[in-house]
Amino acid sequence: MSTDQNEYVATLPLLLTEVEVRRVDGVSPSFVRIELGGSALAEFGVDGPVHDQRIKVIFPNAAGNLPDFTGADESWWTSWMEIPEDERGSMRTYTVRDVLGEGADTRLVVDIVTHAHHGPDADGHGDALDGAGNAWAQQAAVGQRLVLMAPRRGHDFGGIEWAPGQATRLLLVGDETALPAIRGILRDLPADASGAAFVEVPVDGDVSSDVTMPNDVTLTWLPRNGAARGEALHAAVLAHLTGEAPTEALTVADDEIDPDLWETPVYSSSGEAVAEATAVPTGQAPYAGLYAWIAGESRVVTGLRRKLVNDLGLDRKQVAFMGYWREGVSMRS
Repeated sequence: MSTDQNEYVATLPLLLTEVEVRRVDGVSPSFVRIELGGSALAEFGVDGPVHDQRIKVIFPNAAGNLPDFTGADESWWTSWMEIPEDERGSMRTYTVRDVLGEGADTRLVVDIVTHAHHGPDADGHGDALDGAGNAWAQQAAVGQRLVLMAPRRGHDFGGIEWAPGQATRLLLVGDETALPAIRGILRDLPADASGAAFVEVPVDGDVSSDVTMPNDVTLTWLPRNGAARGEALHAAVLAHLTGEAPTEALTVADDEIDPDLWETPVYSSSGEAVAEATAVPTGQAPYAGLYAWIAGESRVVTGLRRKLVNDLGLDRKQVAFMGYWREGVSMRS
């Protein structure tokens, strides 16, 4: 990326810049940790803790080339989308795991979920976890370059959904794709926070001991080890909330799944009426003061949403449900 480009892109209200891979670590069977650096990251910043801050990464195209954003202005997205798909590179969304260093030495750390390549199924559908990010992460090396979209200090970027308001107890739930976000939220909680987190990961080897959290927050790891996705997560969350193990397995029909499932106290992808504020209602026992943040595979999240809102009666202002991906459907961004 030229010096002129860096100067021009600096006028945008977000960081749109090439970054270099500074470190690659295979931290567990299902995760590769990538450290990204570049002088433009000196301008990275958010208003408050990072929590579950999302960023976007553009991977090189099949020829190994990145898009050129020289002269980028506010219309850069439209211009990039006009480039043929096989030429413009692939964009994916990730959560900032950590921010290291400062100034020109600022580095962003991202954990990417990896798994063996299985290719499209009989109907030609790909796997959301079997795409550009997975393929790139499995061959990632120091010195490679990517394009990054991230918050620029002093400008609104969005991408943080954690908004517990005045909640007195917390519930975090997610699969492996939500683990970096859950890790960040737990790290940034106030010391007096109270609650529980449940994380489903592919195998025992993905269980980590380096998660920082307040003393009154518990973290339960749920390795699938070949079991059905969401089965253990569903059972553990319902047992935590009701004190009883569910009597039936999680079942969600295809037509129940919102393809853009994203519901927070102030937004609903389905158009459902939402609150104007994020304050958690006092409600009625046993769920008064509870705030739940749930993210991961859309079918699993849909099933948990149905249980918490429809069956247990949690107020919509008490929950955030995010479908990060959908099994059997390739992600676009």
